[in-house]
Amino acid sequence: MTYELDHPEVREGVARLCLDFPGTYWQKCDREQAYPSEFVAALTQAGYLAALVPEEFGGLSLPISAGAAILEEIHRAGCNAGACHAQMYTMGTVLRHGSEDQKQRYLPQIAEGSLRLQAFGVTEPTSGTDTTALKCTARREGDTYFVNGQKIWTSRAEYSDLLLLLARTTPRDQVAKKTDGLSVFLVDMREVRGKSLTIRPIRTMMNHATTELFFDDMPVPDANLVGEEGKGFRHILSGMNAERILVSAECIGDAKWFIERASRYASDREVFGRPIGQNQGIQFPIARAYSQMRAAELMLREAIRLYEAGGNPGEEANLAKLLAADASWAAAEACVQTHGGFGFAEEYDVERKFRESRLYQVAPISTNLILSYLAEHVLDMPRSY
Repeated sequence: MTYELDHPEVREGVARLCLDFPGTYWQKCDREQAYPSEFVAALTQAGYLAALVPEEFGGLSLPISAGAAILEEIHRAGCNAGACHAQMYTMGTVLRHGSEDQKQRYLPQIAEGSLRLQAFGVTEPTSGTDTTALKCTARREGDTYFVNGQKIWTSRAEYSDLLLLLARTTPRDQVAKKTDGLSVFLVDMREVRGKSLTIRPIRTMMNHATTELFFDDMPVPDANLVGEEGKGFRHILSGMNAERILVSAECIGDAKWFIERASRYASDREVFGRPIGQNQGIQFPIARAYSQMRAAELMLREAIRLYEAGGNPGEEANLAKLLAADASWAAAEACVQTHGGFGFAEEYDVERKFRESRLYQVAPISTNLILSYLAEHVLDMPRSY
C-alpha cells in the first residue's frame, strides 16, 4: 500500500473541490496580491480545515495523515494551501498543551469556521531561526500579561482572528537553559488590532499574505497562556514537527503537479518533427525529479507513522521536509525547462508555481538548518550554530 492510497475518499473530495478553483482564479489572486477568500471558505465549509479538530469540538477527528492528504491534493491540483494550512499545524500545540477551557472556548468556533487560527508568531527580525534569542517579551501583572516587541514573517495575520505567539517571560540571562523562559499565548487579535497590535503587510515575490507585527503593551489574559509558563519552546516543538510533515506533503503535491505537467507537455510538444520528450535531455530531469519525489514521499510516510504512534519524530520530519523541498524544486526546474519560453507565461501557471515552490527551501525552516540539525542531533557532530 503506497502513501498515495491513504485516505482515498478525502483525496477525491479535495480534488473535486479544487476543480472550482482553476489556474485563472489563482492567477487573478496572484496578480492582485489578494487573499483567496473564496477558496478558504470552500475548504472551511467542506470541513477540511477542521480535519484535525476532535469530534467533541465539532471537528472530524482525523489523524495528521489525513491533513497531509488534504494539503498534498490541494497542491497537486495546482492550488495553494498557504492561505490556510497554519490552522492544521498550530492545532498540535493547542491540542497537546492547551487547557480544557481554551479548547472549549475556541475549538468549536474554529471547527465551524467562525473563528480562524491562521497566524503563528515566532520569527523576529534580529533572531531569524535562532528562536531562543527572540526579544519579544511578556511581563505579568496580576492576571494579565503585557507583550512588547516585534515579529516578522507572520503570515495570514490580516486574515486570522487568533495568533499563536511565542514570547519570553523570563529574561535569557536568568534561565539555566536558553530554551527555558519562553511561553506560548493564544492571542485574540480582534480585541487588540489597531490598538496595541499593529500589522504591516510585506509584499513578496509570491502571493503569501505575510506581515510583520508590532506589540505595544498588548494585553493578554493569563487564561490564554498555553501550557506551562517558561516551557513554551518545548510546547511548540511538537507543532513544528507537525508543520514540517504537513509542508512536506504540500511540496510533494507541488512536485507531482510539475512532473505531470512537464511529462504531458513533453509528450505533446513537437520540435524538429518529434516530441521533445523523446530527447533524453528532457526525459532525464523529469525522471530524476520523479525519483526524488518518491523517495521524499516514503520518508514522509515514515514521519507520519511515528507521529501518529505518539512519537516525536524530529529526524524523520526534518528529513521529509528536506527531501520534499528538494524534490519540488527539482521538479519545478525541470518543468520550466521543459516548457521553455511558455514556462514564463502566466497562463500556463508554471511560473506562479515555480515562485511558490522556491519558498520551501527557506521556510518554514531552511534546508541548511535542517542539515545542521542532522549533523548535531543525528550524527553527533559538533554544534555549528
